[in-house]
Amino acid sequence: MSENPILAEPARIRAVRWWLVVMAVLIALMVLVGGATRLTESGLSIVEWKPVTGTLPPLNAQQWNEAFEGYKAIPQYRELNAGMTLHEFKTIFWWEWSHRLLGRVIGLAYLLPFLWFMWRGLLPRDLKRRLWEIFALGALQGAVGWWMVASGLTQRVEVSQYRLATHLLLALLIFAAIVWTLRRLSRRPPLATPARLRVTSIALLALVFLQLYLGALVAGLRAGKAYNTWPLIDGGLIPSADRLFFEQPWWRNLFDNVLTVQFNHRMVAYVLWVVALLHLIDAVRARAGRVTVNGALWIAVTMTIQATLGILTLLYQVPIELALAHQGVAIVVLTLTIAQVERLNAPASDAAAAAVAVGAAR
Repeated sequence: MSENPILAEPARIRAVRWWLVVMAVLIALMVLVGGATRLTESGLSIVEWKPVTGTLPPLNAQQWNEAFEGYKAIPQYRELNAGMTLHEFKTIFWWEWSHRLLGRVIGLAYLLPFLWFMWRGLLPRDLKRRLWEIFALGALQGAVGWWMVASGLTQRVEVSQYRLATHLLLALLIFAAIVWTLRRLSRRPPLATPARLRVTSIALLALVFLQLYLGALVAGLRAGKAYNTWPLIDGGLIPSADRLFFEQPWWRNLFDNVLTVQFNHRMVAYVLWVVALLHLIDAVRARAGRVTVNGALWIAVTMTIQATLGILTLLYQVPIELALAHQGVAIVVLTLTIAQVERLNAPASDAAAAAVAVGAAR
């Protein structure tokens, strides 16, 4: 049996692991800054995409006035912010500029160490391919970000919720790929796990991504500022069908109807919480081991906190502090769920190599 080079030579890839940890933290921060940019309605304050020259903000009064005049030319200013002062414009400008700058920092922080690791020959072929794929997703994310912003520059007063959801989901997909890669670089003994636990862990991850997408639609439609009651919504536990599906064709309600989008977000949250509890109970009853049970427990606890934050965010009509806490804990939920799926579904070859490596260490 050939030895897994990633597991057999941990000293050579310690720097790679720390680099990926830093990248995961930066992307999580990027998501939170993006959330604040959305909550402060700052995302359309920069109306041009200049990947290189846009790194510098306006440096004098003339440049600030030019940037402000560009913003005045779009519908958002004319219909929502007419009469805004230059000082007020600077506030939203700095949020969007910080978001874009952080994106550039992430790109350099990923590419430069990656090239150095390849030059030093520290990356096995499979890992190298995976890291190139993540880099490609990051490059795509930059284009998707501008595609999103462009949707609000001519006909709309805000960006398309479809494009916003795509932008957020792609960022979290990149984050998930990095966390998954980090998990695969860790040296761990194999776990004997019932098949149903592996299945429910995968179901949890799928539901988490669905819920993240629905949350992005809620943010894109500002649906959190409507129907600010719980557990009732629009006067009942389940709104009437004619309110949920009044747009034609019916499927547009899933993306454009504020009531339907918020209702779906609530319902998937309930399903997620129940599945997380069942996963925990099953892990305990199956005596799946301390690592598996603890993983399931942390998922259930964090999802409970997340649901509570979601309810409070709704009841208080989306204050920025609660909204960002809700988004931050969502990233934690995603991280824990990825870790659980990876530990329960590691390929047999990786598990065998891990067993050999751990045995050698002892």
